Amino acid sequence: MKRIELLSADGQTPLRESVFRAGGVGFGGQLKGWNPPSKSTDAALLPIMKQANARTDDVVRNNGIAANGIQLHKDHIIGSEFRLSYKPNWRLLGITPDKAFVQDVEAVFRDIAEDPGCFIDAERRRTFTMMMREAVETHANTGDIMAKPEWIPSRQSPFATAIRMVSPRKVTNPNHGRDLPERRGGVELNRQGAPIAYHVEEGADNFGMSRTWRRIEKVTSSGRAGFIHVFEPSEGGQTRGVNRFLSSLEQLKMLDTLQNTTLQRAVVNAMYAASIESELGTDQAMQYLFGAEKADGVIDRMLMAYGDYYSANEIKFNGVKLPHLMPGDKINLHNAGNADNGFAALEQSILRYIAAGLGVDYAQLSRNYSQMSYSTIRAAHNDSWRYFMGRRKIIANRFASQIFALLFEEMILRGYITLPKKARFTFWERRHAWTKSDWIGSGRLAIDGLKEVKEAILKIEGGLSTYEKELAQLGEDYQEVFEQQVSEMAERHKQGLPPPSWMKLQALAPDNQNEGSNE
Repeated sequence: MKRIELLSADGQTPLRESVFRAGGVGFGGQLKGWNPPSKSTDAALLPIMKQANARTDDVVRNNGIAANGIQLHKDHIIGSEFRLSYKPNWRLLGITPDKAFVQDVEAVFRDIAEDPGCFIDAERRRTFTMMMREAVETHANTGDIMAKPEWIPSRQSPFATAIRMVSPRKVTNPNHGRDLPERRGGVELNRQGAPIAYHVEEGADNFGMSRTWRRIEKVTSSGRAGFIHVFEPSEGGQTRGVNRFLSSLEQLKMLDTLQNTTLQRAVVNAMYAASIESELGTDQAMQYLFGAEKADGVIDRMLMAYGDYYSANEIKFNGVKLPHLMPGDKINLHNAGNADNGFAALEQSILRYIAAGLGVDYAQLSRNYSQMSYSTIRAAHNDSWRYFMGRRKIIANRFASQIFALLFEEMILRGYITLPKKARFTFWERRHAWTKSDWIGSGRLAIDGLKEVKEAILKIEGGLSTYEKELAQLGEDYQEVFEQQVSEMAERHKQGLPPPSWMKLQALAPDNQNEGSNE
């Protein structure tokens, strides 16, 4: 009997061969029991978000690998200082660039941002850089950055604007109600799906305080930001962010258990180097053990006899002590064995999986740079650098720019700065044009400083880059560097010292023609 099979649209190719096999059972039936439901990100995330974020918090607090993953985000995205590089949209505003105005704005912002009094923070605990480091950590932990701008006049502070950091776990539906089309994950939405308000749970955890929910509008009637929420959506209609640990959370927990179990086994194996095996029978041994507390003291006398015998019989041969055992006793030497037993390879495999989930390099996450050449390390760091720069641009810069816009508005109101005349738009008409800016964070790690300095010089001399870009990659502001160089050259000239020979790099450190063999 001829076999009947379905054909595709061309009438010749079997339907089974013309479609994606991912929807089938697999060539051996491996996918037969794999039938996940098709859900949006919100539908899959919101029901389990509280528990998933709690597990992430626990792992970050108690697992060194996870804690290092968070530290890498803070150190590479933000660094020791997150500095403003003010770049208003001069062309749109219809005015010529004003360097003095830019410097005034940067000076005023830096003064309030890094004031040790922490006036920029509503809780008076964080400088601007500390706030940014916390924001990056919170985003990696929960997928969201949330903050509430406040107006707190103070005699000590030159600004009344202050930022209150909000824990994303506090933004929930009132009374922990179920999600609705117009309110999901504590975020109230309009008909277009845009957020219009946030419901923040107030009341300290585990302190006996009643919980209430405060509704905070995203934008005030004056156009000023009322609530700041930054995350990176992966699809339309997404309300809350996804933390970086969800894809590798199970592996992190299992790795922690595996490491603890391996350590316990190694400790147990190392506790006993040798033991003496006696011919004492089981029944007699149990009789001694169970009768140890009796008045006759049988087991005490037996142990004393063993101790006296072994202490009295010290036999040495050429300086080496030879034990003389009691009749019927044997010495058993215990070999601790291989404590690794394939653990290192398994641990490395799991760490690579976790590193891929976090978007960082395996060597950075594990702090293990052994068996890696210069080229390998640099390629790996370049990959992770692209990831960190994406996080800085999409997450950190957006959050920082919204804070800067709030302070810029108050600078105008208080007369700290004067906007250039003849501008086409006022600040309230084009807020972003007046507050457009870049941000300078930590510099790229130099694997071989000499090679990378040469590369930067060649890019600048060849017209492929600028001092601004190259110095920004080092975490420096080119204008500050130039001003300092002018000051130092004047000081050197005053002291009778020759000018620095910056461009004699090739003469001072010529290329090594054989260096490629070591890579």
